[in-house]
Amino acid sequence: MAKVLVTGASGFIASHTIIELLNHGYSVRGTIRDPQRADALHEVIARHTNHADKLTFATASLTDPDSWQQAAEGCEGIFHIASPVPVEQPENADEIIIPAREGTLNVMRAAHKAGIQRVVLTSSVAAIMSNTKPEGEPQTAGDWTDLSLPRLTPYTQSKTHAEQAAWNAAAELGIELSTVNPALVVGPALEADYGSSLEVLMKLMKGEFPMLPRLGFGLVDVRDVASLHRIAFESPAATGQRLIASNGFRWLVDIAQYLRDEYPNYKDKIPKREMPDFLARLLALFDAAVASFVDDLGKRKEFDINPALALGWQPRTPEEGLKAGAQSLIELGLV
Repeated sequence: MAKVLVTGASGFIASHTIIELLNHGYSVRGTIRDPQRADALHEVIARHTNHADKLTFATASLTDPDSWQQAAEGCEGIFHIASPVPVEQPENADEIIIPAREGTLNVMRAAHKAGIQRVVLTSSVAAIMSNTKPEGEPQTAGDWTDLSLPRLTPYTQSKTHAEQAAWNAAAELGIELSTVNPALVVGPALEADYGSSLEVLMKLMKGEFPMLPRLGFGLVDVRDVASLHRIAFESPAATGQRLIASNGFRWLVDIAQYLRDEYPNYKDKIPKREMPDFLARLLALFDAAVASFVDDLGKRKEFDINPALALGWQPRTPEEGLKAGAQSLIELGLV
C-alpha cells in the first residue's frame, strides 16, 4: 500500500486517522513539531494497532515551508490535519488565521513539488455555516461561511480561510483535493493531551457549566472522521468534494441528560437547568467566550451527509461517540 503523510500527528483526529490508515495497510509518516514527542506518541498509537512498525515521524512546523518539502518526499498522498486550535480565543484572530492559511499553502506547495497528486484536508462545518437558510434546512457542501459576518470566532475564520486557500491552490497546482468537514468531534481520547475536541464533555462532567445555554451540535465520532479521511483518499468520486462528517444533532441539555443517565456517579456535577437566552445575551456583553455563541442560541443545525454516505461511509450514532468520549475521560483520570 501507499506511503502517506499525516500532518499534526499528535492531534485528536490525526492520531485516530493514523491508526485507521495503519490498520488498512498504509505506511504512515506523521509530522510533529517537537521530535521529543515521537517515542511517546508511537507508544500511544501502538496500543491500538498491530502495525505501528509502519509508522515514522518527521519534524515540521506550519510556517516553515522547507520542513514540509522534506516531510512530503517519497509520499504518495497527504492528509493535512494540522491546524492551530487555541484553548482560549486570541484577541487578534490573525494569530491563528495566518498559520492556518499559510500552513495549508505550504503543504499544498510541498505536495506539488513532491509530485503528490492527492490531498485530503481536514476542514470543519465552521466553514460551511450559511446564515441565509431557513432554520432546519440542512447545510450542504455548497454553503460557505460569510467572513464578513460579525462575531465570527477566530477558529471559524481560520478554518474558512484555510479551506478557501486549499481549493485555490489545488486549482492552480493541479492537485486532487477532498475536504472532510466534521461537526463537533467526540469519541475516545487516546491520551490525556487530547486537545480541545472533548472540552464540552469534560466541562459537563466536571461541573464547570452552572447552567446550560440553549445550544446544540452536530456530533460525529472521531473514529468515523478518521475512516472518512481514508475513504476520501481512496475514492476517485471524492475528488473535488467537501464531505460533511456529522451523524445527528443534539441539544446540549440532551447531551447532559444522556451523560447523567449513563454515569450516575457524575449526575450531581452535570447541570440540569437551561440558561435563559436573555441571561446569555447579557453575559455576552462582558464575556468573549459567551459572545462567540450567542448568535447560535436556539438554532438547530442540520447537515447534508449524503455525499459521504454515497462513498460507503457508515458513522456511529451520536450516543456511541458521547459514551466512548466520556468513558475515555474517566479512564484517563481527567474527570
